[in-house]
Amino acid sequence: MMMSDLLVEKQDGVCTLTLNRPDKLNAFTARLSNQLIQALKEASQDDEVRAIVITGAGRGFCSGLDLTGVAELISTEKSRHDRLDTLEWVGRLTFAIVNNDKPVIAAINGPAAGAGLAMALSCDLRVMKSTAKITTGYIRNGLSPDAGMTYYLPRLIGLAKAMELILTGRDVEAAEAEQLGLANAVFSSEDFSDSVHAFASKIASGPPIAMTLSKRLLVQSYDGQLTTQLKDELNSIRQCFGSQDATEAVRAFFEKRKPNFIGH
Repeated sequence: MMMSDLLVEKQDGVCTLTLNRPDKLNAFTARLSNQLIQALKEASQDDEVRAIVITGAGRGFCSGLDLTGVAELISTEKSRHDRLDTLEWVGRLTFAIVNNDKPVIAAINGPAAGAGLAMALSCDLRVMKSTAKITTGYIRNGLSPDAGMTYYLPRLIGLAKAMELILTGRDVEAAEAEQLGLANAVFSSEDFSDSVHAFASKIASGPPIAMTLSKRLLVQSYDGQLTTQLKDELNSIRQCFGSQDATEAVRAFFEKRKPNFIGH
């Protein structure tokens, strides 16, 4: 399926969303972002989808905002609704990923910068091609970060390191990104697509209800209180115990076989 600037493919429970502006290193426009937000929403509501992969066409992942359209962003001719939109598409995209009920994996196949990197940081997991590089980028254009970068980056790598990467805007290669904890895995260029699909398929084979509840707990833990978190954890695991998947896991354990999770 193709949505203009976005390619959508489903296979083995994995929905792959490919940013499709390779001539612009998949730089964001409002149109591309809105298409991605819609596709994420549909994948979240699709019971056949168990994991989502976001990647880029061509040699880049996402180079950030398409600066050729920056005049539109600062235009005084916007409607009242648009002028009062305090999140804009960058915020709505972040929420579409974070609040998605499916695990979202950023498959960084090439340069990721600015809002492109921020999008990857808001994903649940990140894998990188061995030749890929990332940069916070904003400082290079005289800008401060947006799209959740100042929220996620220090939580992933600590305040001091996040400060360094944002204030210098330097390139970070895949090996360093993995060492810092920004990348969960690094795959070779030769079999990157196959490795990404295998990685996503393994996650997609898990119990859908338990994975959704686990993600919700982890996301809310950023801002939650311990007492609330403990109560919510207990409520979630009770829901898991009442699922067919939990029964299947116990049966499979005693039968010494791999469980077949169906999401019920």
